[in-house]
Amino acid sequence: MPKMKTKASAKKRFKITATGKVMAAAAGKRHGMIKRSNKFIRDARGTMVLSDPDAKIVKKFLPYGT
Repeated sequence: MPKMKTKASAKKRFKITATGKVMAAAAGKRHGMIKRSNKFIRDARGTMVLSDPDAKIVKKFLPYGT
């Protein structure tokens, strides 16, 4: 059986923790910071754990959990 391919877009954006949870950066922080409030920029700092329904979709794109 050949190896399954990992979605390149998913491996750049998500990370799977040792316990199997999916970490992701906050949405809306890629560009256009000048129009965002300082409160939004502060709150969107760092990474957060995705909800279970979202994590289930991401895990299909990352078969080897990278």
